[in-house]
Amino acid sequence: MKKGCLFLSLIVGLYLLGWYMEITSPVSHKPAPQVVFIPPDTPVKEVAHILKERKLIRSTWAFYLEGLRLGVLDKLKAGEYELSPHLSPAQILEKLARGEVITHIVTIPEGYNVWEIARLLDRAGLVSRREFLSLAFNATFAHSLGIPGPSVEGFLFPDTYYLVKGLSPAEIIKIMVSHFWKVWAKYEKRAQEMGVSVYEVVTLASIVEKEAVFSREKPLIAAVYWNRLRRGMPLQADPTVRYALKRFRGRLYYKDLRVANPYNTYRYPGLPPTPIANPGEDSLRAVLYPAKVPYLYFVSKGDGTHYFSSTYREHLRAVRRYRRHRRYQRNHP
Repeated sequence: MKKGCLFLSLIVGLYLLGWYMEITSPVSHKPAPQVVFIPPDTPVKEVAHILKERKLIRSTWAFYLEGLRLGVLDKLKAGEYELSPHLSPAQILEKLARGEVITHIVTIPEGYNVWEIARLLDRAGLVSRREFLSLAFNATFAHSLGIPGPSVEGFLFPDTYYLVKGLSPAEIIKIMVSHFWKVWAKYEKRAQEMGVSVYEVVTLASIVEKEAVFSREKPLIAAVYWNRLRRGMPLQADPTVRYALKRFRGRLYYKDLRVANPYNTYRYPGLPPTPIANPGEDSLRAVLYPAKVPYLYFVSKGDGTHYFSSTYREHLRAVRRYRRHRRYQRNHP
C-alpha cells in the first residue's frame, strides 16, 4: 500500500515538474523580437496578461510563480522593452526587473521653439503634443522650475537626450530645463557684471539663434541688437514677427511687419515679452560677450552670412546690392 502511494506520488510529482518546466520554457526557439510597452504602475498580473496576449509567455500563473521564485515581483519597471518568445519567463522577468528599456535618442536642434519640440517628441512616440504644450505654457509649472516667465520657452536646452517611453511631459521638461540651468551656471556671474537678468539674456539669445546661420556671426548680431537697445531703437527682428504670426517658415511680407502684436519688434521697442525659441550655448555666450563693433544694421547676403553696417545710408546701399544679387541668382541658377 505504502509502495503504491509512493509510486503514485512520484508519478504525480514528475508530471507536475514536467508541466511546470513546460509552461516556464520559452514559447519558441526562434528569436522574433517585438516591442512591448509596460505602462507605469501596471500591476504584475496585468503585466503577465500583456505578455500572454503578445504570445511571449505560456501561462500567467507560471510567470507569477517564477517572479515569486526569483523575488522580483516588486521590482518590475515600466517602460518599452524589446522581448522575444525565445526568452523564458525567468529571463523576461530579469529584464523587467533590471529595467532594460529601449532608449530613444532625441536631438533638439538649436532654435526650436516649444511647438516644434512638442511635435518632435510626439512623432517619436514619447509624449502627446497637446499634453506637452499644455504643460509648457503653464506659468505655475514654469515658476516651479525657476523660470521667471509664463512658459518654459527658451529654457528647453537644445541637445541630444536619451529618453525612455513612459516619461511624463513634466519629467521630460524637467530634464531639459535642468540641463539649461547647469549650462547657465557658467555664465551667471557674467550676466550679473552686465546687469542683465537670465530672462533678458535668454530672450535676446533666442533672437540671435534664429537670425544667425553661422556661429561666428552670433557675437556680431548680438552686438547689433545691444547697440540698438542702448539707443532706444526697435530691434526690427524678423524672427519675432514669425513668432507672433506662428508662421515659423516662409516669406514675410511688409503687411506682416505692421501686425499689432507685442512680439512684433518693428512696432514695439525693447525685447519681446518672452524668448521666441530655445537658444544653444553659442547664442547665450554671444549675448554675454558681444563683439565690440558700432554696427546697427545687417542684411542677409543670401549665402547664410550677413553684411553689417553702422549707418542707415550704408545699410540701404547693402540692401539694394544684395537684393539685386539674389534676383540675379534666381534668374541665373
